[in-house]
Amino acid sequence: MKVATGLASGSIADPALAARAVAVAMERAGLEVAEAVLLYLSADFARDPRPAIAAAARAGNCLQVAGCSAAGVFTDEDWVLDAPAAAALVLGDGAGLAAARPETEPVLTLTAPNALDTRWLEQGGARCGGVAGDASGQGPFSVWSGGRPAPDGRCELAARGVELRVGVSQGVRPLGTIATIDAVAGQDIRRVDGEPALTHLARQLPLSARAPERIPAHLLMAGLPWGDPETAPAEGRYLLMPVIGVNADDKSVSVAGHLAPGQPLFWALRQPKAAERDMLALLDRMTAADPEPPDFGLLFPCMGRGPLFHGGDDADLNAVKARFPGLPLIGFYGNGEIARLDGVNRLLQYSVVLGLGRARRAD
Repeated sequence: MKVATGLASGSIADPALAARAVAVAMERAGLEVAEAVLLYLSADFARDPRPAIAAAARAGNCLQVAGCSAAGVFTDEDWVLDAPAAAALVLGDGAGLAAARPETEPVLTLTAPNALDTRWLEQGGARCGGVAGDASGQGPFSVWSGGRPAPDGRCELAARGVELRVGVSQGVRPLGTIATIDAVAGQDIRRVDGEPALTHLARQLPLSARAPERIPAHLLMAGLPWGDPETAPAEGRYLLMPVIGVNADDKSVSVAGHLAPGQPLFWALRQPKAAERDMLALLDRMTAADPEPPDFGLLFPCMGRGPLFHGGDDADLNAVKARFPGLPLIGFYGNGEIARLDGVNRLLQYSVVLGLGRARRAD
């Protein structure tokens, strides 16, 4: 396998940036012909990415150019959020990308926000990827595969000649212990462990943040563990639902989803230090499960987990680089992350999905 990355940025959305990013990657990989190019472009290219895609195809001597537009892009070299940019990863010498089949697992999945569909998301093998878009989450956005824009706004590919293992960091600080939901009404959690949900939540917070008008709902999540609930938070076995409001009148807590009485629950707080610890824990788990070093990495972080969340630096990117020095790594800051959790393909928020790839071993 030969694999490498390239990054280029400039003052205008010039297709030459895509050509330069691919050319740098080709030189680093020692390739004259790539078998596949993964190309991410900043949102500046989204209205018409075709010239940039064509430039990348020429630079890689390759028709299989896949990728999407995003608010920001990065490689192991650096990240770019505030300028037109192109990030490229080239694969060759037996490694490439091909159309996904029903039995494919995992499936590299890229989608535009308006192409998301729950039934489609849950179909097929385990998915790994992210949602294209811009900083607003509204567009413009574009997805491409096979060297041209995808008419349905989706890209589903299998890594050929590559083994890809996938992990997820949801990066929250659990508050308190596991509780049980007693009563719900629609998206409102009404009672938890025998008391009003808002009362239960407030008791987990610092005194200064317990009044309803001071509760930082935008940073709070409801955690839903699976397996052994006592060890699930530490082992990353949980789903998250954002808290979308607290209701002082009936003391309920509204979440972005529907729950049921009897479900275990813990409250959690989005916090940079907690996200850093959780990313390190993910790397520990993935390394312990398979200590053989990867050949490249695919990183799909939420915009809410990028440099803006970490005070001007990307702690998640830095953690992967520190664990695997010199690893070719590519990613984009998306409007949602896609991975399989608890046996189901899911759309995540405020998370990081990490794929570690290496040459497929002979049977």
